[in-house]
Amino acid sequence: MSEHRSPAQPDPFPTAVATFRAVQPPLKKPVQFVKGVGPRRAQQLARLGIATVEDLLYHIPFRYQDRRQIKKIRDLAIGEEGATVGQLVRMGRRFMTRSRRWVLEGVVRDETGFLFLLWYHQHRYFEQRYRPGQRVLLYGKVELGLKGGKWMIHPDIEVVEEEEETARILPVYNKTTEMTVATMRRLVHGAVTDYVALVPNGVPAEISARLGLMDLKDALRYLHMPPLDADVAALNSAASPAHKTVVFDELFYLQLGMALRRRHLVKEEGVSLVPGPLVKRLYEVLPFRLTNAQERVLEDIFRDMAAPHPMNRLVQGDVGSGKTIVAFCAALAALDSGYQVAFMAPTELLAEQHFRTLGPLADQLMVSVALLTGEVKSRRKQELYTAIAEGKVEIVVGTHALIQEGVRFRRLGLAIVDEQHRFGVMQRAALKKLGVNPDMLLMTATPIPRTLALTLYGDLDVSVIDELPPGRKPVVTRVFHEGERQKAYRLVKEQLDRGRQAYVVYPLVEESEKSELKAATSMARELSRTFFAQYSVGLIHGRMKGEEKDEVMRRFKNGEYQLLVSTTVIEVGIDVPNATVILIEHAERFGLAQLHQLRGRVGRGAAESFCFLLAQYTPADEAHRRLRVMVETHDGFKIAEADLAFRGPGEFLGTRQSGLPDFRVANIVRDSRILEIARAEAEAWLARDPELTSPASRRLRTILEDRWAGRLELARVG
Repeated sequence: MSEHRSPAQPDPFPTAVATFRAVQPPLKKPVQFVKGVGPRRAQQLARLGIATVEDLLYHIPFRYQDRRQIKKIRDLAIGEEGATVGQLVRMGRRFMTRSRRWVLEGVVRDETGFLFLLWYHQHRYFEQRYRPGQRVLLYGKVELGLKGGKWMIHPDIEVVEEEEETARILPVYNKTTEMTVATMRRLVHGAVTDYVALVPNGVPAEISARLGLMDLKDALRYLHMPPLDADVAALNSAASPAHKTVVFDELFYLQLGMALRRRHLVKEEGVSLVPGPLVKRLYEVLPFRLTNAQERVLEDIFRDMAAPHPMNRLVQGDVGSGKTIVAFCAALAALDSGYQVAFMAPTELLAEQHFRTLGPLADQLMVSVALLTGEVKSRRKQELYTAIAEGKVEIVVGTHALIQEGVRFRRLGLAIVDEQHRFGVMQRAALKKLGVNPDMLLMTATPIPRTLALTLYGDLDVSVIDELPPGRKPVVTRVFHEGERQKAYRLVKEQLDRGRQAYVVYPLVEESEKSELKAATSMARELSRTFFAQYSVGLIHGRMKGEEKDEVMRRFKNGEYQLLVSTTVIEVGIDVPNATVILIEHAERFGLAQLHQLRGRVGRGAAESFCFLLAQYTPADEAHRRLRVMVETHDGFKIAEADLAFRGPGEFLGTRQSGLPDFRVANIVRDSRILEIARAEAEAWLARDPELTSPASRRLRTILEDRWAGRLELARVG
């Protein structure tokens, strides 16, 4: 992994676990006891997630300034960052009449010229700390003033004694607004000086030697106090040997915990569910043949269900790949074995869609299916509770209402979660508790990139439906600038004039005074009065009651509405084959995965279909580059990879309850290769010592419990 190697040293792993535990208390001390912190700054640091000494040690710089090249003012290049040393000759406030605000200005000189300084904020702090006559070191981006001269706006500044003492690589940290950059740096460096020697090395020596990793304490010291010969470019791209060491250490323990969890699941007692006459009968009544991909995924599912331990399988399938019928086949296998099924969806609209889709098939098979959502009236709800508890309802389709107090299953054998990433981890855990270790089948139409899947679902088996039903055509996708709105409208109108239907999607329900985004409610009125006046226009959004949404969708599906104005409530589960065009407003505000989901609302029939992305951008904007991905590919996994790279895992998942661990240093997009290596090393270690019982593994287990116990408990739910 790296050519950097620490000097040869004895393997620390056989060291007694007690040694590890002995160094933990100082590292677990509240951060307020670090030199210079105190109670007030501890409260400020808490907002960055820094509560202990150890947290402060792992607060890694997000960039580094190269101050090894101190230039004369004359040699500073306009438009580039640079460092210089000079004498402060003036410091004072000035009122700017055009912007009607006070600014603080300073002037520094050396023997080659003058450099002008400007601060918009924290005037009092800089006035009190820096005075004319002081020798100062400055670092910042050099700008050309309106009247000539070189300027630095909000430069880093510090008093120096001797020029030769200023050459160094300076780390820059995320900080709270109350702190200066220098204060944050001083606090972290205080912790490094006093505590970093106590950090235990976590990765076994044989792995460290093979991968060329540093000792962990040396790596942390290197990141906070880089030596003068360090590669600044490698530091700034998080590719230094020290970065790789700390990242691998973190990901190795995550993968070790996930692998342990996966092995323990195999040993848990579960129910054995075997497909029988209902599954066979379904194949006979289906009006179509399953695709090869569906058949292959069902083989995986049936094999897992027949085993005497709980199934934990994630099924990924692109929009329209037929996940629902696969789930129904699995449900029938549970019924064949005498068990009930819970089928949970994130929204009432999607739950209702599943209920309507499965209903006709269930009727033919004489299977009882019920719908349980928050919209179900109290009296009907109590009747359902009784029927479920008595086993009279075999399949219950619902929302989070399935996990409310009062729901009791007589014999739950299978829990299905659709669009599982839309649920909080604890909600999925609550569903699992409705039975005694029921099989779990998770489904998503949002393809999860491999790096994210290894992090989130390392303890799950994954199947992919990578084939669309025959006859499906790719949706033609085009990007339009705001100035091309009328052109996009005309293309939508062409489809309506051919007897087709269309969606227009907005990111908001109602307009806000603080936002310029167009909203669904106001635009529905405007479109029905102007460009689309001769067509029937419907409106649907998430704030409507379930009955209202159901009525709007029924009328749209029946052709009573030609144009449906909507928010993202139509993102999943809506199937109208006659809808051949979707226009998405403010497309730059959506993630690529979400745009791909929305695009999947069209192209569900035999006719050619279109997706028009209306956006505000310039050709150089990242937004334009992102939207071009939608034009260039229909592969959900490629789109998901691009979305993850552009937006990062937190925004990609769209929820903080996703189960994604809070990494201190690792970035699963940037560090995907290290993640793969960490997984392989963790698997290899457990292959030799499955229960971590050997002397060399005891410390591994102790560190694993210390770092990940709580978070792995959540991650195991999927």
